[in-house]
Amino acid sequence: MALQYVEAQRQARPDLADSYADLADLYQRKLWHQLTLKLDHFLQLPAAQTSDTIIHLYSNFISDFETKINLLKLAHFAVIASRQYPDKDAAISFLEGVIAKLRETRERRINEPILYVKMQIAAINLEKGDQKECKKLLGEGKSTLDSMTDVDPTVHASFYWISSQYHKARQEFAEFYKNALLYLAYTTVESLSESFKLDLAFDLSLAALLGDNIYNFGELLAHPIINSLIGTKVEWVYHMLQSFNTGNLALYQELCRVHNSALSAQPALVQNERKLLEKINILCLMEIIFSRPSEDRTIPLSVIAERTNLSISDVEYLLMKSLSRIWNINDFFPLQVHLIEGIIDEVDSTVHVSWVQPRVLGIPQVKALRERLDAWVGKVHTTLLSVEAETPDLVAA
Repeated sequence: MALQYVEAQRQARPDLADSYADLADLYQRKLWHQLTLKLDHFLQLPAAQTSDTIIHLYSNFISDFETKINLLKLAHFAVIASRQYPDKDAAISFLEGVIAKLRETRERRINEPILYVKMQIAAINLEKGDQKECKKLLGEGKSTLDSMTDVDPTVHASFYWISSQYHKARQEFAEFYKNALLYLAYTTVESLSESFKLDLAFDLSLAALLGDNIYNFGELLAHPIINSLIGTKVEWVYHMLQSFNTGNLALYQELCRVHNSALSAQPALVQNERKLLEKINILCLMEIIFSRPSEDRTIPLSVIAERTNLSISDVEYLLMKSLSRIWNINDFFPLQVHLIEGIIDEVDSTVHVSWVQPRVLGIPQVKALRERLDAWVGKVHTTLLSVEAETPDLVAA
């Protein structure tokens, strides 16, 4: 049956004739590993992506030996086939059938392939608009994932990708940002198409700007995917990230002026204009603190007011927000880690900062840190020479 199907397709599809011939040869020789590799290549061919080619290949060929190959690879093939179903309910039924067959095998490690297939079902439910079912499957998937060890990266990537898309659909920017970065941790950027990288880089950038409690842009700016924005019509968002990362209020305002039409086309940015201004002012404050030597962390409020274009009272509010923690009254754990520690002196109109939340630093910030370390080393060396010069007198005494 399987060989007859392949032979019929070889005759019917001259563009894929050589590939079908290779599949038939490996099948006859029962070289299951080599056949798996050949199938993996075949399913990526543009000619195989048309119509229902993969659906029929799975039903008439792969299903004949599905328990003889790596089950996680089988799950990959099933997921690819499911994407060709025009009807989403039919796709879910197909995948549920695959899960049932996986459970019938005697293999011990079936959790990985089952979880991988379930995440595709969650994705289809999300496409249908059934967020409740998607959330349920994600919750079950998270529990399964946490109970497993030595998990294949593709399974992790699948879970975090679907989770990111769920939070994107709900406009939960911070959760999307976290899950999308975790997805990238289990995915090689080189394996992604240029259009996919551009879309993801743009979505990540917006999420970083709009996400609650995201004040560290260094991790995103250091990731190679962000370079996808450079040289495109949305390069402005890359420069906006840079302005936030360095707390450069003047650059941010200039970008808003120059790219006003592009910004207006993003409703989320327009609706959160005040929130964005507050965030960059906080980052401006953190940059002011970072740029000062550790022994000079008592800062006049007027200095902060000048850099942020705020009144003294607004600066005090900004400081209180940066100093504060938001607590969950149900479990007594902070929902927001404070950004700085210190004391506001309203009499002298200053703030003394004793601690700043660590951040991933960009190249200019690392250079500034190096200069300060060099200056510190110079001071230590001068002190050492002074002590050595005074030592004979101390010994004589």
